[in-house]
Amino acid sequence: MFIDDDDLLKRDATEQLALLAGKKISAAELLKIALARHEATHARLNAVVAVDPERALEHAKAIDEQRARGETLGPLAGLPMTVKDTLDVVALPASSGLKHLRQRQAQDASAVRLAKHAGVVVWGKTNVPVLAGDWQSFNSLYGTTNNPWDTARTPGGSSGGAAAALAAGVTPLEIGSDIGGSLRVPASFSGVCSHKPTWGLVNQHGHVPPSPGSWSERDLNVLGPMARSARDLRLLLSVISGAPVAARAPAADLKTAKIALWLDEPSFPLDPQARAVLEAFAAELTAAGVEVTPIASPLHMPTLTAAYRTLLGATIGEDMPDKAIRAMTRMRGLARWQVERGGDAAANAAMTLAYTATHREWLAADAVRNRLRQEIAGLFGRFDVILAPIAPVTAFPHDHRPFGKRDLKMSDGRAIAYGSMLNWISLATALHLPATAIPAGLAADGLPVGAQLIGPLSGDAKTLALAQAIDEHIRGFVSPPAA
Repeated sequence: MFIDDDDLLKRDATEQLALLAGKKISAAELLKIALARHEATHARLNAVVAVDPERALEHAKAIDEQRARGETLGPLAGLPMTVKDTLDVVALPASSGLKHLRQRQAQDASAVRLAKHAGVVVWGKTNVPVLAGDWQSFNSLYGTTNNPWDTARTPGGSSGGAAAALAAGVTPLEIGSDIGGSLRVPASFSGVCSHKPTWGLVNQHGHVPPSPGSWSERDLNVLGPMARSARDLRLLLSVISGAPVAARAPAADLKTAKIALWLDEPSFPLDPQARAVLEAFAAELTAAGVEVTPIASPLHMPTLTAAYRTLLGATIGEDMPDKAIRAMTRMRGLARWQVERGGDAAANAAMTLAYTATHREWLAADAVRNRLRQEIAGLFGRFDVILAPIAPVTAFPHDHRPFGKRDLKMSDGRAIAYGSMLNWISLATALHLPATAIPAGLAADGLPVGAQLIGPLSGDAKTLALAQAIDEHIRGFVSPPAA
């Protein structure tokens, strides 16, 4: 059976695995096709920034030999894939965009080890911002990653290289991470799928940050799958979590699904063109038999975002230089006054307080989080999931100025704060809830818009099953025109 290379690479991982299992193609052949795709797109996208083809080819050939002998193989046997460059891989240590982190020996991160045990052939690392700390993917070590839909724009961050590689057909699967939308924003900007698991479902060991070798299970941060289909998300999550998440179960029944539609939040901007896509998407769901009910704020979001800011700042403050933390600590009195006074300086002052939060302040924020998690449980008693925006805008042009000088331009001409990228993702992140990102359609500017399906605590199987039903019966991944 002849299969065109481009057609093959646009197929999802499940289809590629079926071809491997049916011996329609060998693991070595599939790897070589993926590597050729990388070579053909690298100058334009710069998505995969470190490769180990020799070791990968040896692994692929070994799997082919095992398959030829009729040996029992893992569920991902022979599938070539890349991994986000915040996860350690043997011979490809996580750099997180920093040269000194790349120049060390490393063992496989826990999630990578489980994926390899299932048979994947890891051949490369995908680009990230420095220490995974931006919604764009660029650093001085590897340069800038471009969006396959428009190379003048970012594919998102911090799993931006992963999303770009998926959209361009360079890889069928990826392992990303998310503490401030880093799985969901790139999925939305690049038109692919991702899943932010319930916190703690996937072991974080081997993720950088924190410092290499740390066994810290960082608050808010999660590792999760990225793919071109929801069924692939289920499959990879079942592998890297080491827990059953109904990887082979059928999709949900759309006619019995109940979705809360959350598009209105007084303090959360949303570009009119992104809103139009999400409204049309909701109408498609309704036409398919889904019970879609618009809701107001699911919680008092100013309370949640204030707690989230403290929890997030206290976590990522660990990665900041001691000198910077000492300087901000000395400024806490001024920062508190600026927050109380309001105005242009309040946002930066609030982050100064968050980065230098005391343990007592962290405990207070954690208490708020736990209270709000109890409050939202009632909403999930009435609805299966909450459907919400991911980002306030579509993929924006590259902007490498200091954070404080950046803003986001909406299609109606308004400028909003760059930190608005934290808004819509905060609910699931702060409360440790699962959220599955799926394509919702294309905006008037021709760029993808994603939606997130937010579920109850430990409701990963529910959001993924519904995402698969939507993927298979309403809309799914669409390749970028140039891919």
